Amino acid sequence: MEFKYCALLTTALILVMLVNCDALSCAKRNVYEKECATCHVLRGPNCCVEGAITDYFQMDQFEKMFSNRDSLEVESHANKAFWDYQSFITASAYFQPYGFGTTYINRKFTGTKEVAAFLAHVATKTSCEYNVTTKEPSASSLCYYKKTNSNSYYCDEQYKNTYPCTSGIAYYSRGALPFYWNYNYGEAGKELDVDLLNHPEYIEQNATLAFQVAIWRWMMPIKEHQPSAHEVIIDYWKPNKNDTLGKRVSGFGATMNILYGDLVCDQGDNESMNNIIAHYLYYLDLMGVNQEETGPNEVLSCAKQVVFNPSSSSSP
Repeated sequence: MEFKYCALLTTALILVMLVNCDALSCAKRNVYEKECATCHVLRGPNCCVEGAITDYFQMDQFEKMFSNRDSLEVESHANKAFWDYQSFITASAYFQPYGFGTTYINRKFTGTKEVAAFLAHVATKTSCEYNVTTKEPSASSLCYYKKTNSNSYYCDEQYKNTYPCTSGIAYYSRGALPFYWNYNYGEAGKELDVDLLNHPEYIEQNATLAFQVAIWRWMMPIKEHQPSAHEVIIDYWKPNKNDTLGKRVSGFGATMNILYGDLVCDQGDNESMNNIIAHYLYYLDLMGVNQEETGPNEVLSCAKQVVFNPSSSSSP
């Protein structure tokens, strides 16, 4: 399995030397950019970072999104009262200087859409129910923080020298987004300064860390020369000729393509994809964003997008 990606680093120069990853480079430089006068952190041409998620996303909005997470419906689950607003805000603070929820593109703020998109994925992947089609799609969300699979330890021996698997440890998905394999635990742990290779259970014990590894997955490309979910939702990524032929465009649909591949995308109209989209549209409404800003259906959906990484050749 080939798995390459650029690591988030606090020193922009090192990052640029390692790999051309403009959307994550220039992590935090106090430079005023004439192209975007309101922003104080330059990230690239017509792209800059400013402010904090708490400037526009409050606890009452989070509570409306996940109003039933501590209800009797989820009482039987071990993580009742595990997830909360402050854990998300604390986790996101680490990534905000890199643009998570704080990016302007061509003077247009993209943060609100990005937070709505991220939490829509979180909601569907932590739901107690596979399909929630009520007026409030997130009624049963933030229920799970792990998904065990007794058939696999998710240990890739190709990385035994850099991220060796700990005996008896299974690297199944933990946190708020799909997060598998020893190399992801190793790389995210290195970035967050937490020994996740030897202690993946830390994610199950700390909601802030559970959100952090999910945001890390959101910000990082699955492979080199591919976009991250962050880059496509803020419309920073520009498709090349092959992407255009594969009907891949920046937008919410591409976030599903990156995170789930052919489990959701290039499958035509399907229930799983529509469930994720429904959460996104609902959250945009709660956050006061006009749904017209999502773009046409080919941007919102991934039904006809050729996947970046077919399931036979890669895993998230």
